[in-house]
This record gives sequence, structure tokens and C-alpha cells, in this order.
Amino acid sequence: MKAIKRFAIAFGLALLLAPALNAQVTKDTIPGVTNYAHVQTTVACAGATSPASVAQIKQLGYKSVINLREATEQGADIDGEAAAAKAAGINFVHLPFNTRMPDPMLVDNFLKAVTNPANVPAFIHCASGNRAAAMWAIKRIQVDKWDTDRALAEAADLGMTSPALKTFVLDHAKP
Repeated sequence: MKAIKRFAIAFGLALLLAPALNAQVTKDTIPGVTNYAHVQTTVACAGATSPASVAQIKQLGYKSVINLREATEQGADIDGEAAAAKAAGINFVHLPFNTRMPDPMLVDNFLKAVTNPANVPAFIHCASGNRAAAMWAIKRIQVDKWDTDRALAEAADLGMTSPALKTFVLDHAKP
């Protein structure tokens, strides 16, 4: 009888923990958003996002938009997106990520933003989804204590294809 109780408890715990251990990446299409991929209800990583799509992002349940694009990037409309976020009632965080010369505080500022309860769940985007997925991988390693291989695999599922950004993750993630 004790063995059956232990099995039932272990099975119940396995069911509760399975989603956290095997985060599923789902890709969908949202008008005005390039390369939209989300991990359950925790985060979405995406590429170019138009200001017109911000209201729909809010309707999907996200509490923040974290924009990693530089204002000088072709097609970036930081001011328009910030205004759309304000109008939609969603937090807007702009953390420009220059891959050639990243701000030394970028990772710390990103981790503060993405772990702030007022910003979760977060919609994180750049131009293609590469930088967004890379920053999420760093969060997985540093905050969630995931091993590097697992975090990089999820980042690849979310859209990280750049070898340079993989190196960035390995250089900046402190397990």
C-alpha cells in the first residue's frame, strides 16, 4: 500500500513538473509580427513588430513589450511602438542590442526587465528573433538555472540561428 501511495505522489509530481521541464515552443502567425514563437504563457520571442500589432499583443495576455532593436535599424519604429504600447496599456521597455558593441549593462538590464512581475509574461523582439532568443537563453541559464545545452536548444526553437549570438550567450551567461 505504501508503494502505491509513493507511486501516486511521484506520478502527481511528475505531471505537475513536466511542463516546466519540457517547455514547449509554439510558432504562430500574428499580423505585423515576424517570426512569432512563444513558450507556453511565459514569453514570446519575435522579429520585427509593427506598432499596429501591439494592441493584439496586449490582447494575447502579455504585460510588456521588450524591444531589442536599435532606433537606427531599417524599419525600426521605437517611438511609434512606445506610443502604441502606452495606448494599449502595456509596458514598453527599450533595450537596444548592438551585436557588434553591446552595452555592458544590457544583460543586467534585460534580466531586471524580464523578471519584473509587472512585465511577465513578456513579448521580446528584435528584427529577426535572433537577439530576442539569445537574451532569453541567458535568462534561462542565469535565472532559471538551466544547463547551457538545454537553454541553447530552446533558443534555437525560438529562432536563434546566429553562431555569433550563440557565442554571445556563452560569453555572457553566468550559470
